[in-house]
Amino acid sequence: MIEISPDSDFSIHNIPFGIYSIDGGQKHVAIAYGDYILDCYLLSKLGLFDSIDIDGEVFAKPFLNDFIGLGKSVTNRVRSEIQDFLMDDKHVIWKSQNQFLFPRNNVILHLPIQIGDYTDFYSSESHARNVGMMFRDPNNALLPNWKHLPVAYHGRASSIFVSGTNFKRPHGQIKGPDDELPRFAATQKLDFELEMAAVIGKKSDWQVPISTEEAMDHVFGYVLFNDWSARDIQQWETMPLGPFLGKNFFSSISPWVVTSEALEPFKIKSKSQDPTPLPYLQEKEGFQFDIDLNVHFQTKEGQSKLICRSNFSNLYWTVAQQIAHHTVNGCNLNVGDLLASGTISGDKEGSFGSLLEITWSGKNPILFEDGITRTFVEDGDTIIFEGFGKKADKRIGFGNLINTVLQ
Repeated sequence: MIEISPDSDFSIHNIPFGIYSIDGGQKHVAIAYGDYILDCYLLSKLGLFDSIDIDGEVFAKPFLNDFIGLGKSVTNRVRSEIQDFLMDDKHVIWKSQNQFLFPRNNVILHLPIQIGDYTDFYSSESHARNVGMMFRDPNNALLPNWKHLPVAYHGRASSIFVSGTNFKRPHGQIKGPDDELPRFAATQKLDFELEMAAVIGKKSDWQVPISTEEAMDHVFGYVLFNDWSARDIQQWETMPLGPFLGKNFFSSISPWVVTSEALEPFKIKSKSQDPTPLPYLQEKEGFQFDIDLNVHFQTKEGQSKLICRSNFSNLYWTVAQQIAHHTVNGCNLNVGDLLASGTISGDKEGSFGSLLEITWSGKNPILFEDGITRTFVEDGDTIIFEGFGKKADKRIGFGNLINTVLQ
């Protein structure tokens, strides 16, 4: 049996799925356990899944989509077989552990899913209110529709990359309040957005809405999500339509997909909603997840600071409501689609999920120990997300989501 730290994100209660390779070799499906990964394709060759009606070649694919598409009746059995195996140190397959077991530090982790479509919601009331207070009327911060429907925009799937992908500062049109005309320049207000994203695991039919009761059957699991934003580009272009160049240059996700089943112990009742939403958005037992979310800011000079403590439950609209609204007009979902939550901000300072809010659009700089300050992300800086749930002896984590802006 593998010994793992009680503080590991990847406990026996987790068993998240991802895609890995070694030294440029073939990509395979794997799970994370402690400081190791287990190759599911090689485990299948050794007979671990013989009791399941599954073709082991599904684990030799470069994305999880085909595996996820088998449905929860299969994927949950695979997860259970792995859990039983990990708890049985006398299992005959352990004699071949050098074939399927590798230290996580020795492998390359890849984008886990082939993302067909990506939708980003705007479901944190605190975030929406903060933005409204900054840029509209502080006394009427929320737009009239906000508490009636889960606001969202369709983003760009092609520019979503896995943790560890570093990127260049984007350029675009910028027009400051004192500028007569816009200018073309690199963004000076590069920001992160702390989000979670649901991975769709079951397709729906075109023109067949998904109800709130059925919605969670369509979610395979979740990843950390960073919706990188160029605030100055975004502000000028969002007149009157939604985000475009200020958002589509880069987004990032954590490499391990944590299943919905692993998160069951962390369900909590969702927030009350006033006014009562329309019938298609109502839930018998709405829930959120009690998952702590932290953001660390590491400057290019080497200083590091925890700048945000939030929680996945800091959302007004639930994932089930997001899916119901997304499909109520007949829009269909496919396996591998990604539905991001929107920035997850709490209702007090220290829990804001973006620099736009933390520094109040640059008016309140972050002070680091060496005396330097930041209002937005500079070249050479690194942003690190972490997320985990802890209840009694159970800990479920997502690992880290890390990106650095290239100099």
